[in-house]
Amino acid sequence: MKEISEYQSLVLEQLELLEAQKRDLALYDPVSYILSLGGKRLRPVLTLLATDLFGGNLEDSYKSAIGIEMFHNFTLLHDDIMDDAPLRRGMQTVHEKWNINAAILSGDVLFVQAFVMVTSCKEKYLRAVLDLFNVTAIEVCEGQHLDMEFETREDVSIPEYIEMIKLKTSVLVGCALKLGAILADASKEDQENLYEFGVNLGIAFQIQDDILDVYGDAALFGKQVGGDILANKKTYLLIKALENASTEQSKSLNLWLNKSDYNSIEKVDAVTSIFTELKVKEQADKVMWEYYDKSINFLNKINLPKENIDYLLDFAKTLIERTK
Repeated sequence: MKEISEYQSLVLEQLELLEAQKRDLALYDPVSYILSLGGKRLRPVLTLLATDLFGGNLEDSYKSAIGIEMFHNFTLLHDDIMDDAPLRRGMQTVHEKWNINAAILSGDVLFVQAFVMVTSCKEKYLRAVLDLFNVTAIEVCEGQHLDMEFETREDVSIPEYIEMIKLKTSVLVGCALKLGAILADASKEDQENLYEFGVNLGIAFQIQDDILDVYGDAALFGKQVGGDILANKKTYLLIKALENASTEQSKSLNLWLNKSDYNSIEKVDAVTSIFTELKVKEQADKVMWEYYDKSINFLNKINLPKENIDYLLDFAKTLIERTK
């Protein structure tokens, strides 16, 4: 097994090779741009890591791993359009740097390129890879639809929220891992257990993200603390607070949710104070660790040498115990 940084370097090398082969057409400039914005490259790393775990040939996974990264960036590009987001990783979003039409069309071609790359595998794996990718792509779109729908709903429940983050975020983590396992000839049982490990770890990761957005250290977190509060995002913390709030707390929360003119610091402080009074952070922590434990239960069912299981366990702990 390699260090995570080594898998990341392999992903960057493959992205550079892809860029060198880019067609000289303005359509592809936004594609190159969004792929250059960085990030942890977590999903393609997981594909390579899973192939390595089961003793597969890493080179057989390169193109499919890059396809997963391209698909992820396609979702970010179109999400930014829907959210009218000005920045992505501290840089202008594609629709801001170019225009909405260019962003939509470049996103479309990025999706097709992702499909081509993911399915650039040996023929014996093609049916399984196609089935996995197609289902995952549809589920991610369903998750984004739910996230948008929640913006105008005041009755979102915790189970609905968990289903949304599972579809929007976690299934792609599971897909990335299962894809690598498929390409390494892992048994179907091991593929499924690895997939469920990834999905449940992804849910825990997203709940941890909700917590860090409110209670994280801004210097470590890498983005504005309280951003979800300012955007009125239906996170675990907000939904649980609305469920448990007293009449007075509910009145105060709804006042801040419906205010169009406010001081950002004042709003974040006021809503955070209500979260703290209701102990929703502690409740979110509890649920996060429940999903983490669930992921580890699936991990322990996988037929791998102990050192490989321990490697994945250390990786999972690093994700959940992060401060950014």
